[in-house]
Amino acid sequence: MKIDPQTALQSAKTLMLDMDGTLLDLAFDNYIWLELVPRRFAVVNDMPFSEARDILYAQFKAKQGQLDWYSLHHWAEFLKLDVLQLHHDVSHRIGYLPGALEFLRQVHGQNVRVLLVTNAHPDLVKIKDARTGLADYFDEVHSSHSYGHAKESQDFWSALQEEIDFDPQTTLFVDDNASVLQSARKFGIEMLLRVTQPDTTAPARQCSEFRSVEKVADMLGSAD
Repeated sequence: MKIDPQTALQSAKTLMLDMDGTLLDLAFDNYIWLELVPRRFAVVNDMPFSEARDILYAQFKAKQGQLDWYSLHHWAEFLKLDVLQLHHDVSHRIGYLPGALEFLRQVHGQNVRVLLVTNAHPDLVKIKDARTGLADYFDEVHSSHSYGHAKESQDFWSALQEEIDFDPQTTLFVDDNASVLQSARKFGIEMLLRVTQPDTTAPARQCSEFRSVEKVADMLGSAD
């Protein structure tokens, strides 16, 4: 079901928001995993950057959509790198997407339960919260790592509902990942929105499967 973003926001009793690419600029994560990590891996293993990149991209693709894909511990063990420290080292690059902070400030004062629902590892959530104060705008923060399943899995949604008892019919879920939104739809969440410009350094994505907004602030409509 395709919905009107403003109407859905006004009618929802629970608002679930993804973090990376929905509220925070995915440019940070893309820099970490597509540039910084391959370069460090190349140095440690005494190989050209291009070779390191090809090795890692193949590994990333194999794990995509699984909990390991989002696990700092998994990649630290595989890469033999302190991945968490790498995030700390460049944490100055962490930032909100345009309009996202203003959006959070506005919905925080509305009569809706606002939940952060992310695949990001809890340690990474802490780093990003320390930089942005993100958690202050949420009633609850939920990482898929606490449930043992990524958001792409039906097991995640079952476990989340068992813990927090949300109604799929009155829940609005916003994410930039089509696979995650497909999983949420399969579980029964009807009000779904996709953010089409998760990375400010890249063009907006095309989306025909879900109702979309370029940024979450677009859900607020134009000021009178």
